[in-house]
Amino acid sequence: MNFRTLDLNLLRIFDTVMAEGSLTRAAQVLAMTQPAVSHALKRLHDAVGESLFQRSARGMKPTAKAEALWPQVRAALAGLQQALAPGTYDPTVEPGNFRLAMVDATAVLLMPRVIQSIETQRALANLRVQPLTTRDPRQLLEQGDADLAVGYFPDVIAALRSQGDDATLRQLRLYDTRYVCVMRQGHPLAQGALTLDDFCAAHHLLVSFSGRAHGFVDQALSGLGRRRRIVLTVNQFHTAGQVVTTSDLLTVLPRRFLAATGYEHSLVIKALPFQLGRVHVDMLWHMRRDADPAHAWLRGLIAQGPLAADPDEAVARVDESAA
Repeated sequence: MNFRTLDLNLLRIFDTVMAEGSLTRAAQVLAMTQPAVSHALKRLHDAVGESLFQRSARGMKPTAKAEALWPQVRAALAGLQQALAPGTYDPTVEPGNFRLAMVDATAVLLMPRVIQSIETQRALANLRVQPLTTRDPRQLLEQGDADLAVGYFPDVIAALRSQGDDATLRQLRLYDTRYVCVMRQGHPLAQGALTLDDFCAAHHLLVSFSGRAHGFVDQALSGLGRRRRIVLTVNQFHTAGQVVTTSDLLTVLPRRFLAATGYEHSLVIKALPFQLGRVHVDMLWHMRRDADPAHAWLRGLIAQGPLAADPDEAVARVDESAA
């Protein structure tokens, strides 16, 4: 490749296609037509001497050569941008479109505050919350199908920490909560402390976003040599609340998420009769978005200000003292 004759604008187009994972989305970001972006990539392919992308059902799949080039190209472009035009983002002037992956309960907690901030600032941002059906959103973020993922990702966080500086995702802890057992008012187990025998003998409802009828509770029970019967598995907290308030099923939910059921005041909350780790809710994003001023603004909105004190702590102390 003759660097002296290389059109450096092709590198900016390459970076955008890598970030978006799609010719259509890249063209929108660059304010170009899709054929123009495709032609620019062909010119870059010719200059490099080999193909950098392959078309796939999910968009543009980068080759090994593209993956190797991208970090260096992105770092160079970021350096130039910082030197020539230090990154700023005015949300009242520049429109922004963002895709956030999270479950309904997380959206109930975060979105009212975020939207209030957007309206107060008169920002031109548009948010699209899409359902999160996995506890491993790495593929969503790496392929550009979401700008941010918010949720409980224990295995992913452990992997990122083990990778250290080599990790391609960034992470910020938003809040913690803990699991509690939930039942209807008037349930036979609503009075007194909940015992392990009573818990295992009861019938249960499981909230599972993947559809698997086996969760963290079942893993914990298995370690104790116990098991429970799951009568119903659903994928929404609102559905869970409606079913539990009209049946004798028990369910186990993160305490902060009870508001998402819509039936919090009709439910009885009990401390679990066994140990289960706390729920850490994290915000994840890809490193390619790290220095993007618009993306940084969005992350600031989501992370701004502490949430109210975790309401489950007092409940846990009351139940545990009664045990």
